[in-house]
Amino acid sequence: MISEVARERCYIGLGSNLGESKDILHSAVQALKAIPDSEQFQISSYYQSKPHGPQDQPDYLNAVATFTISLGAEALLDVLQAIENNHGRVRLGDQWSARTLDLDILLYGNHQIETERLTVPHPWMKQREFVLHPLFEIAPDLKLPDGKMLIDCLREVPADTLQLLQSQ
Repeated sequence: MISEVARERCYIGLGSNLGESKDILHSAVQALKAIPDSEQFQISSYYQSKPHGPQDQPDYLNAVATFTISLGAEALLDVLQAIENNHGRVRLGDQWSARTLDLDILLYGNHQIETERLTVPHPWMKQREFVLHPLFEIAPDLKLPDGKMLIDCLREVPADTLQLLQSQ
């Protein structure tokens, strides 16, 4: 059973570095837009970034999407994992391994969530240029659940190898 909660603004990180990453991100965006009851959808530009962890893999294409939804956070996680699976995602258990599609809940409203399956805000989002820059593009005045302004996080993380690819 899908749990319903108050409507929340969600921010989802998208990444791909296997296959036709641009086409995969476009398809994932369409799948996100099709989530029942989602509204006010926005997507950032696409960015190319170096992989975190092992460097013997292709660069990533990244973006951040936002929408409002009344689906609970763990139910949203189930939907995102189904979208990943539909795009050929294989979970090998290796952290930072190459993947066709990675969808992460970065923020779920102003909630702080810590369960066995889900940690929100995403634990590394404040250290990832490929998250902060596209997030800032679509939500420049965002205040994080810990009270910190997104712009302040952005100032602490250089965009060293991040490349803007296209506007949506």
